[in-house]
Amino acid sequence: MLNLILNNENIGTHLPPGMPLLDFIRYHQHLTGTKTGCNEGDCGACTVLIGEIRDNELQYRIFTSCLTPLGNVQGKHVVTIEGINMDTLTPVQQAMVDQSATQCGFCTPGFVVSLTGFCLSRQTDPIAAIDGNICRCTGYKSIERAAATVKELLVARNEEGPVDFAVDHAIVPGYFKGIKERLELLVAVNGEHAFENAEELQMNAQLVAGGTDLYVQKPEEMLEIPLSFAWNGFKGITKQDNTITMGAAVTVSDLLESPVMQTYFPELKSYIKKVSSTPIRNMATIAGNFINASPIGDFTIFFLTLNTILEFNSGRVLPLEKLYKGYKELDRNPDEYIQRISFDLPSLFHFEKVSKRTHLDIASVNTAINISIKGSIVSSVRISAGGVGPVPMLLKATMAYLTGKKINENVVAEAIQIAWKEISPISDTRGSAEYKRLLLGQLIKAHFITLKLL
Repeated sequence: MLNLILNNENIGTHLPPGMPLLDFIRYHQHLTGTKTGCNEGDCGACTVLIGEIRDNELQYRIFTSCLTPLGNVQGKHVVTIEGINMDTLTPVQQAMVDQSATQCGFCTPGFVVSLTGFCLSRQTDPIAAIDGNICRCTGYKSIERAAATVKELLVARNEEGPVDFAVDHAIVPGYFKGIKERLELLVAVNGEHAFENAEELQMNAQLVAGGTDLYVQKPEEMLEIPLSFAWNGFKGITKQDNTITMGAAVTVSDLLESPVMQTYFPELKSYIKKVSSTPIRNMATIAGNFINASPIGDFTIFFLTLNTILEFNSGRVLPLEKLYKGYKELDRNPDEYIQRISFDLPSLFHFEKVSKRTHLDIASVNTAINISIKGSIVSSVRISAGGVGPVPMLLKATMAYLTGKKINENVVAEAIQIAWKEISPISDTRGSAEYKRLLLGQLIKAHFITLKLL
């Protein structure tokens, strides 16, 4: 039996763990405030809060329930709009009313849940909290004003815990104060289904971590096939000497919140802002991005420059750059999965991405660089590029040319010419082949300008 807390009720269910959480909420628990929209994690109408104990603290993140498998909420607290409602409007709901931030109302529950999640976090930007919510009719300025009002609610919080503050100021109902103890008891009795070694994973089962790609590509199939859930295992980010190691189930948000990553990638927040949206970043795993094998996977491009090493459950070790044999073709046996990821700390690092939208969009072209300079000479360099070939690419000829050179305008211009010979972009909805070729050249130049090497 799968056990969770849904709003203020302990729930046990034998329903298929591959069922989308959205379907469980709406069609089995009859909580219809959570809306069915795109079913691709794009609109935010199905947003819920998921709470779990991290570092001995109850912490909440926003998720798109349409892409969340029921198996991933074992031992968690799931909060829908009904679980936020009280006898009177909450301050978040009142802010939406006061600012005329709703019209047809279809998207409103998702916005309210996301802004309530902001109040339950230590985030400082309420606009970032709603970057995964789309409104089709109201107009975003009124919603932005409501978000600014919500931010003002937290001015007096100081060092008080987010959950306690939110309860004390009637942002969420009082039952939230008892959730930590209830989750501790739930986990003690039932466990978290944390799969931390190969023996605990079912043979011949589909391994599921965040599910953000699987539930877009084959949602119906996920109900029928045997599944193993790696969401709660393979976590953690550590540093030893010059190497960072992380579990394969580390999410993008875990990466962003890691003190280790913040220390050695000071611009990490600006990079990650270009990737997807807050709820998807809360769900999507780094290893999942690798295995997806998209030619423009943002974190594949990010980590290609870092000489990243993959450790499989079989014991096999493989450089990330060797994983891709062709379009969506991997050097991986069917029974292999990534357990750990390790990479060396960069010298000078920079990531660039251009897409049609800031959030929730696939790159037209993305690229990263990791470069070391000794004296004024390039001692080593790795440049990756996505969207310009059938697989995520390391621009090896370009890298070889730059090594040993002193960076100047002419050298960079020649490097771009060489890069153009290495790539084979195609025209598609994200731009023409010629546009992508020119864009990559501009982004390579942007690397050197941003790193103040030009």
